[in-house]
Amino acid sequence: MDAGTDAALTSLGDPTRARILRLMRSSPEGRVLVGRLASELGLRQPTVSHHMKTLLTDGIVTREPEGRQVWYSVAPDAADRVDAILGRPREVASVDLDRIVSDLATRFGDRVDPDRVREVVTDSHARLSETEAPLLASRTFSFAASRLEALAEASAVSAGTPPSVLFVCVQNAGRSQLAAGILRHLAGDAVTVRTAGSAPTSDVRSTIVTALDEIGVSIGDEFPKPLTDEAVRAADVVITMGCGDACPIYPGTRYLDWDLEDPVGRPLAAVRGIRDDIDQRIRGLLAELRIPATETVNTR
Repeated sequence: MDAGTDAALTSLGDPTRARILRLMRSSPEGRVLVGRLASELGLRQPTVSHHMKTLLTDGIVTREPEGRQVWYSVAPDAADRVDAILGRPREVASVDLDRIVSDLATRFGDRVDPDRVREVVTDSHARLSETEAPLLASRTFSFAASRLEALAEASAVSAGTPPSVLFVCVQNAGRSQLAAGILRHLAGDAVTVRTAGSAPTSDVRSTIVTALDEIGVSIGDEFPKPLTDEAVRAADVVITMGCGDACPIYPGTRYLDWDLEDPVGRPLAAVRGIRDDIDQRIRGLLAELRIPATETVNTR
């Protein structure tokens, strides 16, 4: 490790400096003023100036006086090191919301009002943008489609429709995805399965994908989604996993809370144990719903 990398690690070990660099990289001008940084970070200017001095000394930023103002930007020689430590800035995705609205309006026809389709699409895009999710356009379409389907289900006079189960955890990247994957695997089309997170992250954890793949369960095109009113209203059973009181309560909906270990930061061996615990709970749920498991999952 060279001296420049050492300096970058030391400077960016402070979370405030890391936030400063992220704001600097995302600025349309590619440079920032201390006053603007202080405002966005909610800090006093002397505090921000102290951090900028450290970054300047370590060669992470450059200083450019311009009249009475002083601009700071990431030093060209340090850009690759900053990207390696903070991750590369996410490119602004091109999202054709009008096309998504039109296609979903065609899909749902008379089942959902076109104005409601546009409202759901716009809100879905805004929520996913907050999580810095990749594949933003296609995920906006999928998330909005799921919400609109839930709206259509909740408003329809439905007889003989399959039961609907909603799994909710904090990040929608671990426990809820394990449960949803296993339930879909065992019940097929006999159950409508949805997931959500009270504070979703950007993607499903790799250990979750691996743990499911080991037992023949595909994660498919699943991704973390925010918890929405539509998903709760459409559910016959809502199963929460460590997300507290995040779910609204509606009459006629059954609520269960599964006390499960959080797989975040856990090794694969530990995730397997959580997976197998969930598998047994899912089989019990299927028995209660009077839906037979289609096949046996081999546990380890």
